[in-house]
Amino acid sequence: MTQQIQAHAPTQCSIESIGVPDPNSAYAVCKSIARREAKNFYYAFIALPPAKRNAICAIYAFMRRADDLADDESIPIQTRRKQLDSWIAAWHAASQGAPTADPVFVAVRDATERFQIPLSLLDELVAGVTMDLDAVNSGEPDTYATFADLYRYCYLVASVVGLVCIRIFGYTDPRAEKLAEETGIAFQLTNILRDVAEDAERNRVYLPLDDLGAHGVSLQRLLHRGNASVPTADEKALLQSIGQRAENYYASAQALMPLIDKESRPALWVLVSIYHALLVRIEKADFNVFAQRVSVPTIEKIRILVVGLTRMAWIRVVG
Repeated sequence: MTQQIQAHAPTQCSIESIGVPDPNSAYAVCKSIARREAKNFYYAFIALPPAKRNAICAIYAFMRRADDLADDESIPIQTRRKQLDSWIAAWHAASQGAPTADPVFVAVRDATERFQIPLSLLDELVAGVTMDLDAVNSGEPDTYATFADLYRYCYLVASVVGLVCIRIFGYTDPRAEKLAEETGIAFQLTNILRDVAEDAERNRVYLPLDDLGAHGVSLQRLLHRGNASVPTADEKALLQSIGQRAENYYASAQALMPLIDKESRPALWVLVSIYHALLVRIEKADFNVFAQRVSVPTIEKIRILVVGLTRMAWIRVVG
């Protein structure tokens, strides 16, 4: 599960300066990246046992690197695509055992082997990044005609992360996979709601076009409305409909909780609680996501984390 990652300066450290890292030092690099960049995710990482925390940080660092390569707007689109293609080719080689000095590759290779994570899931994650590059390269607004189209995008950039995470969390009931997929959809829809104004500035509208039409909101209006005014009645109805879809998918997160290993449940609870708190804040702001970016205050995240850590300690005591 994942959040929509915004563009930052690339986090790749100087591989040449560190030589070939051992797994422990490679995980340390990934934890540093996660601590600096992960925001909502990192609070959940803390509530995991060390080996699982290391693996989750490695996956996050991999996803962070892919997103940085795709979203660096200081570099031309074609150059970004070539860099991303070279990077994923290097990962494929490393995943098959080729020597690598990249600490992220070393850590992810160890994590995928340790937790039996299918490499195809990581390819799907990169495919989600590539979808954004294709849209930008066309010069047309980045849009999705139907919710089914948007679901596919959300699956690639968020549900795939959930499918990786549950392999690290641990599960035996196959129902967990569909529930993890739908939990990722809930998270991504929450992010989409939060980022409507910011995405429009980047020529992106992730609200399905058929939903816009059903609520009488034009694509051009969303792209050029500006951020000062409150949502109109039809804009609010549109955003509420997306919020309700997200609420429906959060039910899958609750159903997933008892299906994963006990020691991992507090981490999932922390992550779901923080993301759902964001949706609740958007709802309480009357869906005015244009005036300012809605967020969950750090103090509230810490409160959620404390509850999660207490749950983790209790599980360790009573089993």
